[in-house]
Amino acid sequence: MLTHLYIKNFTLIEKLDIAFRGGFSVITGETGAGKSIVLGAIGLLLGQRADSKTVKAGADKCVVEAHFDLQRYDLQHFFDENDIEYDAADCIVRRELTAQGKSRAFVNDTPVTLALLKELGELLVDIHSQHQNLLLGKQDFQLDVVDIIAQDADLLSDYGRRFALYQESARRLQQLRQSIEEGQQRQDFLQFQYDELSAARLVEGEQEELEQRSDTMTHAEDIKKALYEADNALQADGTGIVQQLRQATAALRGIGRVLPDADELAQRMDSAYIELKDIAQEVGARLEDTDFDPAELDAVNNRLDKIYDLQRKYHADTVEQLLAQQEELRQALSNIENSDEALAQQEQEVQRLRQEATKAATTLSDCRRKAAQKIEKEMQQRLVPLGMPNVRFSIDISQAELSKSGQDKVAFLFSANTSTPLQPVAQVASGGEIARVMLSLKAMISGAVKLPTIIFDEIDTGVSGKIAEQMAQIMHEMGAGDRQVISITHLPQIAARGTTHYKVYKEETPQGTTSHMMLLADEERVGEIAQMLSGSDVGQAAIQNARELLGRR
Repeated sequence: MLTHLYIKNFTLIEKLDIAFRGGFSVITGETGAGKSIVLGAIGLLLGQRADSKTVKAGADKCVVEAHFDLQRYDLQHFFDENDIEYDAADCIVRRELTAQGKSRAFVNDTPVTLALLKELGELLVDIHSQHQNLLLGKQDFQLDVVDIIAQDADLLSDYGRRFALYQESARRLQQLRQSIEEGQQRQDFLQFQYDELSAARLVEGEQEELEQRSDTMTHAEDIKKALYEADNALQADGTGIVQQLRQATAALRGIGRVLPDADELAQRMDSAYIELKDIAQEVGARLEDTDFDPAELDAVNNRLDKIYDLQRKYHADTVEQLLAQQEELRQALSNIENSDEALAQQEQEVQRLRQEATKAATTLSDCRRKAAQKIEKEMQQRLVPLGMPNVRFSIDISQAELSKSGQDKVAFLFSANTSTPLQPVAQVASGGEIARVMLSLKAMISGAVKLPTIIFDEIDTGVSGKIAEQMAQIMHEMGAGDRQVISITHLPQIAARGTTHYKVYKEETPQGTTSHMMLLADEERVGEIAQMLSGSDVGQAAIQNARELLGRR
């Protein structure tokens, strides 16, 4: 629960430092005194968007800080998951806003994002303001109320998982249908491309081989001339290197007896002779094999031109890439041919997952219907004492299309008297009736949800007298146990029921108007409630009436 609130330089508040207590507390003050400012400051701590205009004129920044006691609430998991230090006895939430519009948020001195601050705020405080009464006409809100009372979080989670699987499967089916349709429209073109590549009978590595052959045949005359010259130098009669080397070797062997080194030189020359003779034979063979065939060259170049044309057409650099595209086209055509089977399989999968989601939705619906009966009975019991003896409250749950929340369409139906048929509550209930319905719903919800602090901002609009006393009694009961209920009110009947009473007031100073908030002592409460009863002219009767109201607590 909220234990302490510190506000500095926020609109009309220069400095506010005040403690809060558990149970049912009330905040009163004249219109314009600054009650909404205090509420706005708390809203900043709950992740609401900030406006630099809320920084008090002349100040560099405003600071709003609150301390919460979380010892009776299981919230450690939130801090552990977000790597924030956990102090159950004193959780500190702070928001800073500069005059330049820069905003920072901290939880236990750890910087946090606005989204995370809002997530934590929803676990700490529920602010019910007048505009929230509009939620009563929203189907999502009505469904949330039923789910809270039904305590169906596990069922809702299981259904949500199955519905997500169904949606994903349906999405894949739609994509498959689109792909098949597009493929069928392009089938003739794909077949043409595949046939063209297949007819080319491409072979891996052939391009490099053909390019080498083309280059060789293009330079056939130069090659043959060079081979002829080499063969002539090696093997010409009388002048060929091979023959002269043979003769030189024989000459050296002839003087081996008189020149010992001659035999060694002869052996070396003999080795060179053998190598040169082998080279000469190979050159001669190449010379005989080298011949220029224009027809073969044309065939090679034509094949290369075909490959180059295909590469340009299919934006490829190699034969291997063309072959890969040919395989892709084959696969695409195969998929088109087998599309009916694939489509049937996916349709069966979608149907199976839809049936599973529908089954889970039906289980969820059954749980909601049981909770709806409980809500109807309890709302009847709560609304009758609030000045509606003939009230009827019913929850209509009809079947709708599967959605992320299930297959239920929820409508809260209401009638304040026996002669009027049940109709949607937001259409037929008056402002005062809606306030009482919302208070009753909040009281019921608070019993099912462990929410530390609930703040009512003038929920008593449109009611007075005994009805106001009954509403005060409900809020007083809500504040019992582990909950803290704070009501901002203009009604003395509600103010008198608070166990703690705060007053917000304005003060005119040389520096301008400032708002303050103070905890009222018993006698101060008498004066405040007397003023709420009679206005500015407080008489003895009003004081006595105030004492009587306070005595009824």
